[in-house]
Amino acid sequence: MRKALLLATGLSILTLVGCKAETKTEAQVQTPPPATEQKTAPVTAEKESPPTPQEAKEFLQAAEEELARENELVYRMAWVQNNFINMDSNYVLQKLNADYAKIGTRLANEAKRFNDLDLPADMKRKLNVLKTGNVFPAPDKDGAAEKLSELSTKLGSIYSTGKFEYKDKELTLGQLSDIIATSRDPEELQAVWEGWRTVSPAMKDGYAKIVDIANEGSRELGFKDTGDLWRGGYDMEAEAFAAEADRLWGQVKPLYDQLHCYVRTGLNQEYGDEVVPLDQPIRADLLGNMWAQSWGNVYDLVAPEGAGDGVDITKLLKENDYTVIDMVKTAEDFFVSMGFEPLPETFWERSLFVKPADREVACHASAWDVDNKEDLRIKMCTKINGEDFITVHHELGHNFYQRAYMDQPFYYKNGANDGFHEAIGDMIALSITPDYLVEIGLLDEANVPGEDEDIALLMRQAMDKIAFLPFGIMIDQWRWKVFSGEYSPSEYNSGWWELREKYQGIRPPSSRPGDAFDPGAKYHIPNNVPYMRYFLAHILQFQFHKAACDMVGYDGPLHRCSVYGNKEVGSKFNAMMEMGASKPWPDALEAFTGTRDMDGSAVVEYFAPLMAYLEAKNEGKSCGW
Repeated sequence: MRKALLLATGLSILTLVGCKAETKTEAQVQTPPPATEQKTAPVTAEKESPPTPQEAKEFLQAAEEELARENELVYRMAWVQNNFINMDSNYVLQKLNADYAKIGTRLANEAKRFNDLDLPADMKRKLNVLKTGNVFPAPDKDGAAEKLSELSTKLGSIYSTGKFEYKDKELTLGQLSDIIATSRDPEELQAVWEGWRTVSPAMKDGYAKIVDIANEGSRELGFKDTGDLWRGGYDMEAEAFAAEADRLWGQVKPLYDQLHCYVRTGLNQEYGDEVVPLDQPIRADLLGNMWAQSWGNVYDLVAPEGAGDGVDITKLLKENDYTVIDMVKTAEDFFVSMGFEPLPETFWERSLFVKPADREVACHASAWDVDNKEDLRIKMCTKINGEDFITVHHELGHNFYQRAYMDQPFYYKNGANDGFHEAIGDMIALSITPDYLVEIGLLDEANVPGEDEDIALLMRQAMDKIAFLPFGIMIDQWRWKVFSGEYSPSEYNSGWWELREKYQGIRPPSSRPGDAFDPGAKYHIPNNVPYMRYFLAHILQFQFHKAACDMVGYDGPLHRCSVYGNKEVGSKFNAMMEMGASKPWPDALEAFTGTRDMDGSAVVEYFAPLMAYLEAKNEGKSCGW
């Protein structure tokens, strides 16, 4: 996932990239804000006379130097705090974030002075980065940045250290998630699902205050609210982007609807009408994931009859005695096979690969570029299973992207849009086909599934990637409504379930208590990480994959294509990544795919055989909710 760890209070110019969205394909963008004492006079653009292009140029140069100077300290402190969560690390990071937020607020407000100047496109783009790069801006008044940082750090800490006592044992989120993934007892699933959500009510009041502060800061920058600011960061008008997201969802929704209908039927056969009625949304605790955002862990309950077993990567990893380091090196080798240089030795020395037994750490997977050069790292509490095998490819995708745009100006050290950063590693992961697993020695050639088992392979993927799509779009739909005031604090939870039912067709296992704050049980809410990037990434990864397969002249089923070892694809892919955020995202998309529009048709093509199967199996059933 992309690295959005560093807090809502800082400029999100450099995304730290890396944390998947708690499933295999999400990434968290970490954008650390820095703050050390100023060694030079603060940048200022306040002049009585009208501004000039030369003043704008000088302002941008000084702002870049100031931001770059402060950035590394914050990244390093964020790394320490994520790996040693305690009162002191929280305090220091909170202080640095607050100081950096002041820098970001000041520069964003000063950038407005040049709004009416006729400037070169590059200068306009940099000014826009200053104004929209801070996803949770503090208003320009005493104490606001400090308060925003204090609240953000507190909520993130509540999440990262949250535990629930179950059967006389105090369990972490990881342990509770293992139960959700493996148990088939609906009473136990409900207890564990509800238990994790006892952590989040303490966040609700603080979250409402964060929203108020960020909205005030966004309005100072000329936006209606923080949601308007977020939607304005996609090289198009805010409302045009909202319409674009809806268009993309419309392309893939029919496939999700068929998958939902099929899975509900399978769960009904397992649990009966009382637990899974065929005319209602599915209970969220029955889908194998703490947030019901991926359903692969209940594949065994709905596996297509007679379609074979597909490929169980977890089983293969364990049969081949893979270690966590083996998994990471395998992911690195994929990129190297395409012509990329190996990761620096410091990556192996400084990354966190396994959860320490002696301290609290933020286990949410993330990829880091600590110095904006080559101090690349990942932070994962990695387990030897198929999901984390995919996640490692995802996180390394962030690292290779970070290194590719290393020579860009500070303003452009980021993805073309946030969906690009999330899609890079996931596009590579689509090439983890049975033939690829044979090539790297994980799968015996005699055990490669035949084409008659493609439905099983596609079903496994759809249970994660297609099941995720409505979750990916609804998270920020909820936040946009919160930012706009459509959902007041008293409606936070009811609004959350309104959207989860609308988009996903799921429901809580029981009535939620009046003080519930279920959004806070998902990492990206208390940690203020925008989520639309993950939805876009699930569209873009297939679009990238199809373009790559077309590039090598592949004419078979899209889901059987692997570009492992293809240096032509690697070269063109790297050329797109080297652009960073220096050009509008349609330019970067065109550089690799030949088209300027994001398009969900590659998703539809990839899963076409599965769609036909689902439609046949669902015929005569009452689908929908």
